[in-house]
Amino acid sequence: MVHGELWTLKELFVYPNEYIYWSIQIVMYPFMTGLVAGAFVLSSLYHVFGIKELKDMARFALVFSFALLFAAPMPIVLHLQHPFRGAYVFMTPHFTSAIAAFGVVFFSYGAIVASELWFLYRKHFVEVSLPLKEKRDKGLFEWIKFLIFCSLTLGVNDISEESLKRDEKAIRILAGVGIPVACFLHGYAGFIFGSVKANALWMTPLMPVIFIMSAIVSGIALCMLTYIIVMEIRKIKIGSQRKPWMTSVEEVKGVEINVIKITSKYLILFMIFAITLELLDLIFRGYTAVKHWDILRTVIYERDFTNIFILQYTLGNLIPFIIFLLPGLTIRRAIVGLVLALMGVFMMRWNVVIGGQAFSLTLSGYMDYVMPIIPRNWETFKEGLFGALSIFTMPFVLFWIIAKIFPVFGSEKKPAAH
Repeated sequence: MVHGELWTLKELFVYPNEYIYWSIQIVMYPFMTGLVAGAFVLSSLYHVFGIKELKDMARFALVFSFALLFAAPMPIVLHLQHPFRGAYVFMTPHFTSAIAAFGVVFFSYGAIVASELWFLYRKHFVEVSLPLKEKRDKGLFEWIKFLIFCSLTLGVNDISEESLKRDEKAIRILAGVGIPVACFLHGYAGFIFGSVKANALWMTPLMPVIFIMSAIVSGIALCMLTYIIVMEIRKIKIGSQRKPWMTSVEEVKGVEINVIKITSKYLILFMIFAITLELLDLIFRGYTAVKHWDILRTVIYERDFTNIFILQYTLGNLIPFIIFLLPGLTIRRAIVGLVLALMGVFMMRWNVVIGGQAFSLTLSGYMDYVMPIIPRNWETFKEGLFGALSIFTMPFVLFWIIAKIFPVFGSEKKPAAH
């Protein structure tokens, strides 16, 4: 059976060898890499530009970006008919093609984020490892914890004020260098689509810029949404324990809404850039009316009207923009706006990847992608709903594990009075 035959529905005049080859995993690929770039840009707002109100969110976003990094290449690996070939990108990186350059950019970005995390949490590693080193009767769990944190110090146990200032300087430099690298990590995905001359919907120089701006929107939105979920869990945990040295529920609630309100201002800014570029691209296509405009018009304004103008522009862009623009932002309202913003960016990726394959090269036929819901075999699992959900949930599991080593919040305990 031909790859794509299981989920492709053909209409009118379509070539026999034409199918929707790029399915949901290729939609997830630019979506996940966009989340990585957006989360890192959010963390850099504090480390580079010194926006002190975003200090807690910056630490949170950096750790979350590191967790997202491992999930970014997985859609490509799952989509390949021979998954082990995905390692070739990392083993033989070069710049002769956009996808081959991914190996260089991915490892460069990963090294930057890992280094920045090390400088940010080096003091924490030392403070955890030194008491365990001095303790003689260590249990099995304490031995494991000691080996992990002692290894993470890399033998550097100096946590003097001068040393910590050098760490802060290194963090600032790495964050500054990491911003263009993070943007290139995702911008090249738009470059891949924008450089396909055979496809009229993809061929535009604005594609990489549109991908970058919408990526920042999605990354900020997911970080905010995850931050809210984590803070709500903390409130439940603190409320159930009710210990005098623990942070109060009111304090956590105050920090939560304050951070969300400040971060939402930057989300609005990048939403304006993303919406403007997307509308500019749409208007430009209609004004120039290139050779394939007749069939593109039927795809954009008729067949994909619901996906583009209702789900993407109205529900995914306009309504979240209004929600965050109105005064008196609440947590519940923010959750609705963030979910809709994420849906809008996902639909943008869907409309580019799937919509770009919706018309036949005959210019007289159409193809629809019927996403497999119930996995009847491995092919329909990885190219269907459950494959996409597996990719999306992967960074949350990794974040929960990584947060055990890189705590995203400070200690809740206050020093005891003497």
